[in-house]
Amino acid sequence: MPTYDVTIIGAGVFGAWTALHLARSNQRVLLIEAYGPAHTRASSGGESRIIRMSYGADEIYSRWSLHSLRQWKDLFAATGDNLFRQTGVLWLSEEGNSTLDASLLILHRYGVPHELMKLPELERRYPQLNLDGISCGLLETESGVLLARRAVARTVEAALREGVKLEIAQVVIPDGASKLEFIETTKGDLISAGSYVFACGPWLGKVFPEILGNRIFPTRQEVFFFSTPPGDQRFAPPALPTWLFQSDEVYGMPDIESRGLKLARDTHGERADPDTQSRLVSPEGAEWAQQFLGRRFPDLKNAPIVETRVCQYENTSNGDFLIDRHPDFSNVWLAGGGSGHGFKHGPAFGEYTANMVLGEGKPEPRFSLSTKSTQQRRTVH
Repeated sequence: MPTYDVTIIGAGVFGAWTALHLARSNQRVLLIEAYGPAHTRASSGGESRIIRMSYGADEIYSRWSLHSLRQWKDLFAATGDNLFRQTGVLWLSEEGNSTLDASLLILHRYGVPHELMKLPELERRYPQLNLDGISCGLLETESGVLLARRAVARTVEAALREGVKLEIAQVVIPDGASKLEFIETTKGDLISAGSYVFACGPWLGKVFPEILGNRIFPTRQEVFFFSTPPGDQRFAPPALPTWLFQSDEVYGMPDIESRGLKLARDTHGERADPDTQSRLVSPEGAEWAQQFLGRRFPDLKNAPIVETRVCQYENTSNGDFLIDRHPDFSNVWLAGGGSGHGFKHGPAFGEYTANMVLGEGKPEPRFSLSTKSTQQRRTVH
């Protein structure tokens, strides 16, 4: 029976970075993934994810974003594959928005480069936007977009170079109590480790139904890409940054790598099963996206949808991460609850989780299982 110091189940962004940090701490690590790193069903799949520093008063996530961006850049420099696009991230809001005001204080505190613009300046710089109801904008000039699927692949490759082993297999749901001596795959293989980290994303509730079945909320999220006019660069960087209309709860990205302008709701969709949900967008969702595009980007009214994606958020009750020991297994860690805002934090999340497993970190109370409710009341955005 193969034996490791730590076995990690799930090779999305959280599992991959946890494996990399543990390997750098001289741990023998096995990374198990049912389909492959950042596969098409994973919350870490897809082409692009925002990395931004503004989190209102949630300073911990601003710190983690800053720390993570440095690590992402170091990884890309080492691999020679720059998967960060510094588009800037533009928050668009009404006057006196408390989240924007709180973000400004944190950005000042940490020296994050930014610009605060009133409506006349926004209209001058971004004439391609309909700014109805908007009175100010906060631009994080050095934030932007991570090319997600490939970024996870580079992370896993870096972990393998550090000695991590990768196995494509499905793990049988563990049972028992006190301490997990080994796990079994559906192929019948037995694997022993000192510690286990389950970073299964939207599958966490299915792996541990008794404790997480009603505390992890996978929701269906539809994403749309729209064609931009030929030869028209107004919808690509640097003319258009990554953007978020706060009151609309809609975010999007400029045309990156000629994929088209991306937009999606940041509200939670209907409850979804990552194994069985349809990966085709709904007619209702497509109609909403077309209407939103025509309202906020008038020159793109009736632009064709050129690509769609259905993924899932996988949140805890309030949006805080879950990084805690399993209540029944002393050597099992639960790591997840980050979809919708978590991808950017992969490096910091992995570092924190590795430190917890090694007994070297100070626990953050917000990430404990005891703080996770069975009712969704999102407070982290």
